[in-house]
Amino acid sequence: MRDVRFGPNSVTQTNSPDGSIYIRSIYPLGAYPDRLTDSLDYWAARTPDRVFLAQRDEHGEWRTVTYAETRSTAGTIAQSLLQRPLSVDRPIAILSGNDIEHALLGLGAMYAGIPYAPISTAYSLVSSDFGKLRHIFGLLTPGLVYASDARAYCKAIEAVVTPEMEVLTRENFDSLIKTSPAELPAVTPDTIAKILFTSGSTGIPKGVINTQRMLTSNQEIVRSILAFVAEEPPVLCDWMPWNHTFGGNHDVGFVLYNGGSLYIDEGKPTPSGIETSIRNLEDVAPTVYLNVPKGFEALLPYLRDRPGFRERFFSRLKMFYYAGAGLSQPVWDELQQHAVAACGEELVMFTGLGSTETGPAALFPGKDLKRAGDVGLPAPGVELKLVPREGKLEMRLRSPSIAPGYWRQPELTRVAFDEEGFYCIGDALRFADPADVSKGFVFDGRLAEDFKLSTGTWVSAGPLRVRFLHHCSPWAQDVVIAGHDRDEVTALIFPSASACSGLTAEQIRAKFQELLHELAKASTGSSNRIARAMIMTEPPSIDKHEATDKGSLNQGAILRNRAALVEELYSTQPSPRVIIVS
Repeated sequence: MRDVRFGPNSVTQTNSPDGSIYIRSIYPLGAYPDRLTDSLDYWAARTPDRVFLAQRDEHGEWRTVTYAETRSTAGTIAQSLLQRPLSVDRPIAILSGNDIEHALLGLGAMYAGIPYAPISTAYSLVSSDFGKLRHIFGLLTPGLVYASDARAYCKAIEAVVTPEMEVLTRENFDSLIKTSPAELPAVTPDTIAKILFTSGSTGIPKGVINTQRMLTSNQEIVRSILAFVAEEPPVLCDWMPWNHTFGGNHDVGFVLYNGGSLYIDEGKPTPSGIETSIRNLEDVAPTVYLNVPKGFEALLPYLRDRPGFRERFFSRLKMFYYAGAGLSQPVWDELQQHAVAACGEELVMFTGLGSTETGPAALFPGKDLKRAGDVGLPAPGVELKLVPREGKLEMRLRSPSIAPGYWRQPELTRVAFDEEGFYCIGDALRFADPADVSKGFVFDGRLAEDFKLSTGTWVSAGPLRVRFLHHCSPWAQDVVIAGHDRDEVTALIFPSASACSGLTAEQIRAKFQELLHELAKASTGSSNRIARAMIMTEPPSIDKHEATDKGSLNQGAILRNRAALVEELYSTQPSPRVIIVS
């Protein structure tokens, strides 16, 4: 396996009389800077001419910004921001997606000690009523709004921007750099760096406060495990949106903290965007490839059909890194087959478990991760508390990288932490080997998604969903499990548009009838047997809080919005749309 040095990690286990279990690394977390911008200062002095950011311009050529240029421009932007009526109470809102100006503005805001909030572009460009955007602006009360393209965002700006908010676009971005010198304030580890909006079970965005300490300690947590980046700065070609913690905190921070280079991929793992991503990946040849499972699935046809691309893609790749959801085992296995064909060996497959509130890194597996679903152990600096709850072990976390709470929502902050200050993430874990804690943990679903059948039998919706998607790959994009207080489990299936293209509705139905029958034969009882299902023809809606822009489904919102379809699943005289599993 290519040389990928991991830091050591072993843990201790303490069992409490009340049944709680505490797991901690025996290794202390290394020192980390007070501010994320300290890393920019460090690399600008040490490697001033190294590319920090790159993005294709209108001619298709890579436009690059070095560490020295980034430091100089961000410092000037900070001075300009301080001359505007901006503050903690009047932060910056960024409507645009990933671009160099977005990054420079964010770093300038950090130097100035003014919080900024990168906001999902879907709330501006896809939404039809701008409901989520209005909610966010009402909560945030920004003093400055950046939108790269005024024409693309004009309707959203008209809907939410008030006269006291300055609007900045790429066309007048240079106005930030034409300023007189100003003294920068003292930014501390407790200074709010950014506010990331995430949707909970209701689908209404809540603002997670990200302090400087959160950002820097989390990057030290990552480096304590992925020790090889200390000797070899990472090169990423990445599309992950910066309004999400994985793209904006982990990926950007991973590059900046370790002096690497980030090539902004304007593509996406969608039918219309994947070709752009392939072109960029072939051009850059990253050293670490990070993506959501959907992105890895979209990559596979090009690894199969384009040998030249496959050789270039693997030419200096050291590690696959997935997050955001579980990777199916067939996708995992095929990725490794291509790695062996191109490199003569398998590559490290890596993942972790965390959330927006955890910065995001918290639990990591070791170098020898062999199967999807394993999430490993708490990293140095992270304490894991497991609390018995309804037959499962509820996961709670405490760390310097945990968010202090939610922006202007004290009631949500109060219920997010237990009496010992552990953040209640809402996930469940189980021991990979109950007799050996060193083997780590396996994700055991979201507690809020679990329910009881009318018989009193608990259904673990998360593991059942993973099992369904594993078996039904590549035909199913996602699935929502139903059955609360019912006699049996049912499912609403969202088919994969790419896999099912060219098939008639009857052929798609027949395919899922066959797959569900096979799945039922392998079930062990009513808790993990899907008895009926229906194929969704309407995709999940962002406006109705059914989905996020990265494709995650909100199970509760879908079940509420499509309650009539759920009732149809349980009808004594089901319609022809209902698949009955014999």
